[in-house]
Amino acid sequence: MLNWQLSKLRELDALAAFDLFKLRQDVFILEQTCLYPDIDNLDQCAWHLLGRAEDGALAACLRVIPPSGKYRGPALGRLATSAAHRRCGYGQALLKEGIERARGLFPAQGIYLAAQTYLLGFYQAFGFHEVGEPYLEDGIEHIEMVRPPTATQL
Repeated sequence: MLNWQLSKLRELDALAAFDLFKLRQDVFILEQTCLYPDIDNLDQCAWHLLGRAEDGALAACLRVIPPSGKYRGPALGRLATSAAHRRCGYGQALLKEGIERARGLFPAQGIYLAAQTYLLGFYQAFGFHEVGEPYLEDGIEHIEMVRPPTATQL
C-alpha cells in the first residue's frame, strides 16, 4: 500500500523534492544509462505524484503535465518505480493513481503519454492506444499513446 501525495513543485518541501529527483535520476539516467536533462521546465508547471511505502521511502513517482502545445490534453510523464520496490505491483498502482488524478484535474479529456515501446502491453491494459509511429528519444524507442476520456479500464 502506497501513501499518495499530489503537489506542484513549489509545494514540495526540500526533502520531498530531493527524493523525487533522486528517484528519477536513479531510474532514467543511471539504470537506463541515458544522459539527458531529466529536470526540465515542465517540472515547474506539472503536478508531481509521489507514492511512499509504509517506511516513508519514495517508491514511485510520476508527473501530470497540463495540456500544452504538444498534447491536446494532460500528459503523464516520468513514471518511475524504485528498484527496491519493483515486483510489488507499485507500477500498476502508480499508473492507476496517475490516471485518476489526471481525470480529476482535467475531467473529460484524453490522457497522453510517451511510452517506451517495450511497455506497450502495460499501458494498453489501462486503456491507452498507440498514436503515430515509434521514434527514438535519447536512444530508447518510444511511441505516443492516448487514453480516451471514455476508457473504463483501470
